[in-house]
Amino acid sequence: MIIVNVKENESIEKALKRFKKKFDKTGAVRELRARQAFIKPSVKNRAQKIKAAYKQHLQEEANG
Repeated sequence: MIIVNVKENESIEKALKRFKKKFDKTGAVRELRARQAFIKPSVKNRAQKIKAAYKQHLQEEANG
């Protein structure tokens, strides 16, 4: 459970902003989206390898 204490003379907008930050850090929305469809481990691993190769390629281009 996320608890956000509203300080004295603090606007609701600021408290809501702090709540949203805490909620994003929990990763609840990302987890829900990931669980909507099953992805086979082999497909997940392949995507990770492709992403890693792409990042490495970009890093090599930046380094010269």
